[in-house]
Amino acid sequence: MGLFSKDIKTMDDLFVHQLQDIYYAEKQIHKSLPKMIEKATDAQLKQGLEAHRTETANHITRLEQVFKQHGAEVKAVNCPAIDGILEEADEVAGEVADKQVLDAAIIAAAQAVEHYEITRYGTLTAWAKQLGRADCAALLQQTLDEEYAADGKLSKLAESGINRKAA
Repeated sequence: MGLFSKDIKTMDDLFVHQLQDIYYAEKQIHKSLPKMIEKATDAQLKQGLEAHRTETANHITRLEQVFKQHGAEVKAVNCPAIDGILEEADEVAGEVADKQVLDAAIIAAAQAVEHYEITRYGTLTAWAKQLGRADCAALLQQTLDEEYAADGKLSKLAESGINRKAA
């Protein structure tokens, strides 16, 4: 089912489709994080990525709760956007020889992922409220808050030394 598919007829259909999209995205992110952790050389960056992998597992569980609360099947649909972001991250990381520059590249890639998640969770939270699903909105908002926090931590790491070392 594509975004502009005839299968999406109502706001509820659109909400469920976007839930399926971010569910796929979270599962792909969870699968790709070990490779980023392995490539990272800065201890704080490694630790932050490991912590976020645990958080991502919680996001997947929380999404499964939202599906159930909403009475929708827990299901993923392909998300070409996250596939592209993760593929680009992998390509860039594979091209960087300098370890300090690699850490800066990993932060940039991780922030691209966070920004995608922030857009999806922000939209889903608003739609859940519009659909009268305060229960779903509360869970989605919790994840949105965590995504903003993760992005902030990455910025702090970059600005507190990783970018300077890479330069």
